[in-house]
Amino acid sequence: MRKQSITVVGLGPMGRAMAGTFLAGGHPVTVWNRTRSRADDLVARGATLAATPAEALSAGEFVVLSLTDLDAMYAVLGSATDALPGRTLVNLSSDTPDKARAAATWAAGHGARYLTGGVSVPPTGIGSQDSVTFYSGPKSVFEDSREVLEVLTSTDYRGEDPGLAALYYQLQMGVFWTTSLAFLHSLAVAEAHGIKAEELLPYVSETARTMPDFFGFYAPRIDAGEHPGDVDRLAMGVASVDHVVQTSKDAGVDASLPEAVLAIFERGITAGHADDSFSSLIESFRKPTTS
Repeated sequence: MRKQSITVVGLGPMGRAMAGTFLAGGHPVTVWNRTRSRADDLVARGATLAATPAEALSAGEFVVLSLTDLDAMYAVLGSATDALPGRTLVNLSSDTPDKARAAATWAAGHGARYLTGGVSVPPTGIGSQDSVTFYSGPKSVFEDSREVLEVLTSTDYRGEDPGLAALYYQLQMGVFWTTSLAFLHSLAVAEAHGIKAEELLPYVSETARTMPDFFGFYAPRIDAGEHPGDVDRLAMGVASVDHVVQTSKDAGVDASLPEAVLAIFERGITAGHADDSFSSLIESFRKPTTS
């Protein structure tokens, strides 16, 4: 099987991991990065360093973008649009669904075939089929690209709308970052009481392990629009979160994170959901208060 030539634009930790994985898979790889020294290790392993974005695009039939956001894509490729016609452009940069749709229109206007991607793992997960990347855009482009994409991770095609992969990615990030902040906050409260992070780790890990069952119980109820207070009641949730706030303050720890959670719970009470499940708070997110 002929190994397709691949260009990787953007050599942060993720871009370097991707370029290295393509090299390990036997693909000819061209790379470009504003800071050229980031390519040194890849060049030593056989990659070609392009002098300009246009040269990088021209070298690869298949172009992977690993940039900070879509503004960076326009900044890098804006002067190289003459090299875009006929290229398959897979954008694995993070941004919003609306901006992903606009980028797809921009790329198509310059003759490129375009897919949006959302990588759901850190750089260490690249090269593993246990890892997953979301993709969206024209089905024919995805199918033609699947074999190359699966060198990086397994693939999850979400549909023709180029914004869908970005949406699924951002949904995962919303859960990830809020959960990670809750982890750090709990560690700060524990530390204030002389408890080390590694000592608390088994307990917070056990809580995290139960979350899929928790999500699985509530998801069908939320889809059905049902929030009965048979398992939990929002009024009890308010008391519980308030205790977290007070425990934080008593320990001299910044309580702004649990206070934000408490404010959301209290909005639900004001909206008349005291006897409903905490899941009724989804209505507060659907109908945010306006100032």
